[in-house]
Amino acid sequence: MKVPSGHVFACTSKSEQECFDRMLFATSRVYGESVLKIKKGDLLFLLNLDTDILYGTFRAKSSGAKNLVAEAWKGRYPYQVQVSGNGVVHSLAGAKKILSGIGVSWRDRLDGEAAQSLSRYIENPNGKLKVARKSVVDNKPRLESTTLWDYPRQTYGKTQKGNNKYAGVTPAFVIYNMVRRYTEPGDLVLDPMAGSGTTIDVCEEEDRKFVAFDISPTRSDITQNDARKIPLADASVDMIFIDSPYGDNIHYNDHLGNIGKISAETDEFFEALDKVMTECYRVLKPGKVIGWLIGDQWVKKKFTPVGFYIYEDLCKYFDTVDIVCVTRRSQTSNTGLWHNRALRFNFYLRGFKYLFIMRKPATISDNSIDMDGKNQQLATGSNRTTKVRWNRYSRN
Repeated sequence: MKVPSGHVFACTSKSEQECFDRMLFATSRVYGESVLKIKKGDLLFLLNLDTDILYGTFRAKSSGAKNLVAEAWKGRYPYQVQVSGNGVVHSLAGAKKILSGIGVSWRDRLDGEAAQSLSRYIENPNGKLKVARKSVVDNKPRLESTTLWDYPRQTYGKTQKGNNKYAGVTPAFVIYNMVRRYTEPGDLVLDPMAGSGTTIDVCEEEDRKFVAFDISPTRSDITQNDARKIPLADASVDMIFIDSPYGDNIHYNDHLGNIGKISAETDEFFEALDKVMTECYRVLKPGKVIGWLIGDQWVKKKFTPVGFYIYEDLCKYFDTVDIVCVTRRSQTSNTGLWHNRALRFNFYLRGFKYLFIMRKPATISDNSIDMDGKNQQLATGSNRTTKVRWNRYSRN
């Protein structure tokens, strides 16, 4: 007989009572996919993050699902599981230190042995706890909580994402964080400049649908297409990720329509990417997110702030969610030779890229856009202006 797995949920002093009143444990969308793996009969625990008390042991009365009780916590925690008491409910003070000591956090799924061990310990704290074995879930990269993302390598996990030999290959960790934060299983993700297919590989592993285009496809699941004219219906995709050229400094391919052959020192380059933005705006659903990865250029003693120009253009179409700095580690200039040249000739190597996370407005003003062709003002980016609202905080 299979030993039931376990899961540690979290609550605060404000939300704890509703957990017990409803006999319902829940989490937000960011951690929701682990809840969907919970099966009826699994062992569950509840950690109050404010009081540092762990309650247990509970049994999953249902499998994990979305919106079992849609109105619970005013909809803030849609991934839920119904629970029942597994006999007497015990409590364990100082729980965070104890869980940390066995390699467990409140986000973790526990294998059967670790779940049983924790269940026995919460009933008898004088016993011994076994260190939890890392599960498959733990092989996934962390979800970032700051705007500085730094990854030691291009891919993660047991299978390669994209081709790390491809010129300008995207770090898979970046796409993983975007997919996990801004989509749900079954959502459709678009990459209009798919390169070596990193977005495809991440989406397949995370159970997302995908559409991938490139001017010069490198594999059979990428469709040949120019990103300036995306063959998809209006408002049809749930997220877009794009890692675009930032000039003509990288040789991607020999296709005549390759935007990466245009110098970033010309208006033609930014006009081409503006057409891509227009199409991204058109096919993205209202309220959904686009992530645009871009770097600046320093060529022949001339600096071009490509990222600033792209962000300014994006603001014609989208609202800003945030701006992330992604450390560059895999570029060909990250060698001792180039670092020595930078010091000798007094210039700087490009150390980061911008990740502009932008959202298509959920509602469109009356005079902004009508995608049936009657009014294309916003689609061309000609008349939309973005107002910046500043929040001021007291220093006291």
